[in-house]
Amino acid sequence: IMDDLERELQPLGDLEDLESDFSEDNSSKGEKKLKLPLSTNICLEHIREAMLHHRWEEAAEYMACYPQILEAISQANAQQFKEVIWRVAIEILHHHPNSTMEDYNIIYERMKHSGFRHYLMISLEHSFHLLLHGQIEDAKRHLAVAESWRHGKETAAQFQRIKLIQGYRSLLDYIIWCEKKSTYSSSSKATQSTTVILKDPGVWDPFILSYVEMLEFYENHKEALQVLNDYAYNNNFPPNPNAHVYLYQYLKRHDASEKRLIKVLKILHTLVPSHELMLEYSSLLLHSEKQSNTQKALAVVLEMLDFTCWRSNLDVWMCLKAVIQKLQKQVDWENIVCEKMVERKDWWPALHFTSFHAKKDSEENPELLEVKASLTKILCPGTFVFIFVERFPNMTQMIPQKTHTSTYTLIGKQVKTPGKKSR
Repeated sequence: IMDDLERELQPLGDLEDLESDFSEDNSSKGEKKLKLPLSTNICLEHIREAMLHHRWEEAAEYMACYPQILEAISQANAQQFKEVIWRVAIEILHHHPNSTMEDYNIIYERMKHSGFRHYLMISLEHSFHLLLHGQIEDAKRHLAVAESWRHGKETAAQFQRIKLIQGYRSLLDYIIWCEKKSTYSSSSKATQSTTVILKDPGVWDPFILSYVEMLEFYENHKEALQVLNDYAYNNNFPPNPNAHVYLYQYLKRHDASEKRLIKVLKILHTLVPSHELMLEYSSLLLHSEKQSNTQKALAVVLEMLDFTCWRSNLDVWMCLKAVIQKLQKQVDWENIVCEKMVERKDWWPALHFTSFHAKKDSEENPELLEVKASLTKILCPGTFVFIFVERFPNMTQMIPQKTHTSTYTLIGKQVKTPGKKSR
């Protein structure tokens, strides 16, 4: 708001100074009258000063003068100030101790009809304000009026705003439906507007969720699944990880096969490899009958641990341990693990296996430390002795006999791993 006022306080060129023979008295209690400032610049400066010092009553009195100034200015010049009046007036009302819903309604309605440029966005904001005060039906009514509003040739921006208004009107339909769903015999009343907006590409997450909930309530599972599939796989829609999450959650609720769940999570993995559902994905792969899925599970869980947000998560490390234990039943398991870790060997030790991590885990989560200790010799054998010899003195017996001599630098120290003695 202050930035807007700063911009408007720049030289305005052809704006003429106005006579100061106007005055405004907004108080029925005989408070002092304020003289109308000589120009829009001066008026804005008074408003800005009052707002900066939180003198909201004074700001409101000056604000009441400002629209009168604009009425005396040509329409071409006044248009540039319409948004400033809208924003500043609402900000003042938010802080004014005596503001009422009627005050808000008057400002919103006045600004809607003072020019066409901001009609749709002001209508949307007005409905939000009504919604916050529990006036859901009124909010829906204002959106319905705005939805049918047209002015001149429809522009791309106007089209997008109307779609946005349609979306929020459908969301209000959903809220009203939630309150009265026991009395509704079908979802047609509440979903009609939603089906309209879902035909247009976009990110419609809250509207999709509300629509699917209504379809599920009336056991229209076929249509619900179709909506979710379209939302996830229609190439006209922008890539959206949430679309695949919603589809997966729906399928899981309705006991879909593991094969189908894996298919959905596979795409989510390509979009967000650090997503929390990747733990379920790796678990599904681990318990799959296909042997190749165990290798995929290894890749998925290792990618999760590439992100620091999962570094101290016991469930992820336990999953990794289970995957490796299952892999060890395969003849070439060491090569499989080595192949996955070769690109990580230069930075994984510093990410997971330093003395700092060992100390922290021993204090905060000893079970996590034990799991990591049992995996270190497999994943990063070059760091095993350095980190865990103090915490687990007996663990040195677990170092594989066949190890390659290599050196890792951690926290300023070099540690040479034991190699096989030459005869």
